[in-house]
Amino acid sequence: MVVHSKQIDLTQLDLGYLGLFLGQRVNELVVDRLRREGFRNVRESHGYVVQHLIERERSITELAQRMRVTQQAASKTISEMVRLGILDAKPAADRRAKTICISKRGWASVRLSRRVRTQIDRRLVKAVGDEEYRRTNACLTRCLEILRGVQSIESRRVREPQ
Repeated sequence: MVVHSKQIDLTQLDLGYLGLFLGQRVNELVVDRLRREGFRNVRESHGYVVQHLIERERSITELAQRMRVTQQAASKTISEMVRLGILDAKPAADRRAKTICISKRGWASVRLSRRVRTQIDRRLVKAVGDEEYRRTNACLTRCLEILRGVQSIESRRVREPQ
């Protein structure tokens, strides 16, 4: 028996879902490109760690606090990313802790991710037009402000979806 799924009317979805689904699709495209370019085991979740290290290196304890996860959970993800060559771990001043930073390879993945996102943005501008794109961007930005979602973006503390 063949079951045909009903066509979903996307205009019936709320703005939150549409924004979420668009963001997820963009992330899929970025991760796919990273994998094709040699970052084979990279995962979307790694970006939620990298955001905390863009401005400076941090201890595992500090990363765990910023990510709002246990130190064990942070350590597990960080160890994986060190094995992949995305992060570097070096002894901290007191030698008991480790300082975590983005590796040279990790910075290459950040630059590639940013280029791919720019390419996707340009593709969308070309498809929908500059004015519609700017209006949509302004609308989504205003919605984030209304719902008090801007601070986590500005402080690079966007939480990984649970």
